[in-house]
Amino acid sequence: MSKLKSGKKVVEKVIHSTPMQLWISAGLAHPGPPLGPQLGQRGINIAQFCKDFNERTKDVKPGVPLPCNISINADRSYNLTIRVPPLTYFIRQASGCERGAIIPSTETAGYLSVKHVYEIAKVKSADPIYDCVPLNKICEDIIESAKTCGIKVVYKLDNEWYKEFLIERQKIVEQQLKELDEKRQAKMLRTG
Repeated sequence: MSKLKSGKKVVEKVIHSTPMQLWISAGLAHPGPPLGPQLGQRGINIAQFCKDFNERTKDVKPGVPLPCNISINADRSYNLTIRVPPLTYFIRQASGCERGAIIPSTETAGYLSVKHVYEIAKVKSADPIYDCVPLNKICEDIIESAKTCGIKVVYKLDNEWYKEFLIERQKIVEQQLKELDEKRQAKMLRTG
């Protein structure tokens, strides 16, 4: 009988859960939804987690989306792994566009210089995903991601020309958003 009780205690301590994968904004973790309920149902002290996360990301620009892996131990402690932001975030920041192209093959959302590609590759090389990956392969991935966003990679950019391009692009984006909103409204009227 005592062997059964001790075996039960050992089994209760083993938790076979996969790590949680969340996107949390740097320096902005707070106990409210959506983070609070996700951590609370797994028994993590939410206030302590938010304090720990915000402390670890105090050197990062507030609001930067950070992919995080959280593995939970049997004693309700956790291991937090914070990775580098995604390629698309860096591409949008470097090119100055708020959003990519709706149809990337026919529309240009922005431009990115080769220098920007190299700088992004240097930052992304610190990410565990790109551990032991040569810098030229990371650059190829960045160029491919930029192409899927509708952003063209060029050798050099002229600042004045690019400012004018972004102003024109902003007008196009506003028109596209207006058309999308009209389609949504029309769809709501049909279903209502």
